[in-house]
Amino acid sequence: MATTTEILGEVPFFALLDENERSALAERVDHVKFEKGKEIFKANDPGGSLYVVRSGAVELWFKKDSGEKVVVETSRPGDFFGEISLLDGGPRTANATCIDDAEMIVVTRDDLDELFRLKPAAAMDLLSATGRRLRETNRLLRMAAAKDINEETEDNRSAVERAADWVTEFSGSIPFLGIHLVWFTVWIALNVEPLASSAGGFDPFPFGLLTMCVSLEAIILSVLVMLSQNRQVARDRIRNDIEYQVNVSAEAKVAHLHEKVDRLHEDVLARLQALETTRTQKGTP
Repeated sequence: MATTTEILGEVPFFALLDENERSALAERVDHVKFEKGKEIFKANDPGGSLYVVRSGAVELWFKKDSGEKVVVETSRPGDFFGEISLLDGGPRTANATCIDDAEMIVVTRDDLDELFRLKPAAAMDLLSATGRRLRETNRLLRMAAAKDINEETEDNRSAVERAADWVTEFSGSIPFLGIHLVWFTVWIALNVEPLASSAGGFDPFPFGLLTMCVSLEAIILSVLVMLSQNRQVARDRIRNDIEYQVNVSAEAKVAHLHEKVDRLHEDVLARLQALETTRTQKGTP
């Protein structure tokens, strides 16, 4: 059933067109209805038309290589979809399925060509509406863009956290042990005979000052190590989450492969059954 100028005027997508432009377009476009669960088109289907939702809702989605379903958008009254195929005439980039009874306006490339021929100014109006749609899509993509959480955590370290990481790494090394062995040896040698009476003697046995210095070092070192370990626990948690997502994705991909194999098996059986039926009808022994 052909749409009317009043119906086009109710749709925000055509709100930028004036009355004459809507009247010209109303003579060409169609007004269609789809039931809930109806698949409007599939990915890679031939394109060349744009749908404007007047009522109901349409889910746009695709399946990743792993078989996981990704919902791109849910179009509701006033929204439009399929504009990519309308602009370049290429195949569909996603699936469109009605999740509710829907009424839509279908605009084809021929419809727009005729409108632009009669009303060239309408081209800029429709480009303005499409530009707003692209800006909104770009905003959503920026919000949904995945980030390297480990890199973000690394870049956001404070000076204390960087120092704690360095101290923790250095305290577990051979040079750290060697420095302390030399320090203790020199300290003790300076505070026992024969050097204690001539060059040292500032911390006689049982070396109380050395004990206090080592205790203070142990307290500071333990705090820095614990701070670094807490950061490591957080990184490990992130890593475990990523590994879990990878495992789920792998399981989904395996399930998708099983689905493909099962569908192929069914197709082969159906073809064999058809061949058997044909041979039986012809009376072939």
